[in-house]
Amino acid sequence: MDWIRIFPVINASLNALSGIFLLIAYVLIRQKRIQPHKRFMLAACTTSILFLICYVTYHSLRHGVVTRFAGTGFWRTLYLTILTTHTILAIVIVPLAIISVLNGLRMRVAKHRRVAKWTFPLWMYVSVTGVLVYFFLYHWFPSA
Repeated sequence: MDWIRIFPVINASLNALSGIFLLIAYVLIRQKRIQPHKRFMLAACTTSILFLICYVTYHSLRHGVVTRFAGTGFWRTLYLTILTTHTILAIVIVPLAIISVLNGLRMRVAKHRRVAKWTFPLWMYVSVTGVLVYFFLYHWFPSA
């Protein structure tokens, strides 16, 4: 089952794409380009959903095997801080993103803006820290 080892790269790539799409969507809405903004937001949603599917698939195929962080000291504390905030906010962002996207698609602009002002920075944080977690685990401090 060596092919399973490709999932972390796929997951990090999907997180990165989601963040890129979010950033582009943000720039587009600041320019009042609503239709392209919608398309990039839907792309961000799609990559995030694909990430979730791949993440769950990867962890179910590994049957609960946990990837250990090999760093120590400052790096371990930093990694665990990033991982903890990433995990908590990844859970929090799901309903916020759903509410924000649904309000946006239904053109409930006032409601959309109220939720999106919180959703955007949290979703960006989750996307960026997801990529950082990947680099911490598989490139900077890989397990033996």
